[in-house]
Amino acid sequence: MKKAKLAIALIALGTAALAHGGVENKDVMARMMVMETIGDQMKLVGAMAKGQMAFDANAANSALNEIAAQSAQIVSMFEVRAEDPKSEALPVIWEDWETFSSRAKDAEHAAEKLAGTIQSEADLGAALGQLGETCKACHSQFRK
Repeated sequence: MKKAKLAIALIALGTAALAHGGVENKDVMARMMVMETIGDQMKLVGAMAKGQMAFDANAANSALNEIAAQSAQIVSMFEVRAEDPKSEALPVIWEDWETFSSRAKDAEHAAEKLAGTIQSEADLGAALGQLGETCKACHSQFRK
């Protein structure tokens, strides 16, 4: 399992470097990396839920803990109105800051609530659904 985690981490780092190539604003890059980490953890749990990866309750709960930790940074990462042509963040974030920050906190709280609750493969679908809804609620309004 350690080799698989290392391989996933190396692939994620390489993918992130390519995906964020050309980003010049350091604040935009920092928040993109936070979002990338959340996405990577969601993919890990999703792969388990789809049977593409062996179920591992510890890894799933660790992923949810990491999602919660990264989500806790979202509001502070967007406090500065930093822009970059590569950014997918829409200007409406700063125009409707209250809604944006509330939805970011919803994601954090959902992940915190779910972390530690995964005991079987059957738990994954509901957890992904709950957490995915918080992501979708924010992305549908605030992301290109």
